[in-house]
Amino acid sequence: MQTFTHWGGKKILVARGRLTCNVFHSFEEIYKFQRQILRVKDRDEFPMILVGNKADLELQRQVTQEEGQHLARQLKVTYMEASAKIRMNVDQAFHELVRVIRKFQEQECPPSPEPTRKEKDKNGCHCVIV
Repeated sequence: MQTFTHWGGKKILVARGRLTCNVFHSFEEIYKFQRQILRVKDRDEFPMILVGNKADLELQRQVTQEEGQHLARQLKVTYMEASAKIRMNVDQAFHELVRVIRKFQEQECPPSPEPTRKEKDKNGCHCVIV
């Protein structure tokens, strides 16, 4: 299941095909999920992070942190573990995703250089001081 949410005027895809640390089959689905996203976006890369959910269920864990990190390296994405129940890395995961998106956007469309002093003078001052 996929949903879209708005943040800062942008749509963010929230994919519910997630890596849950205590469910191994979800681990295997991540490859398919990433390929599907790249195919739909018609790109070789797209901003994503991999978050292992339910990290608080340590005794029920079927996916080790090392396996999650290894998968993330193969997919060339950041890996984090989180738990909504104990509020571990929830905000940090969102902030990391925003950083990855911004970095991707800067690479896609670098900011234009600031105009020089002469260019500013040519155009005149567009402000009024009262």
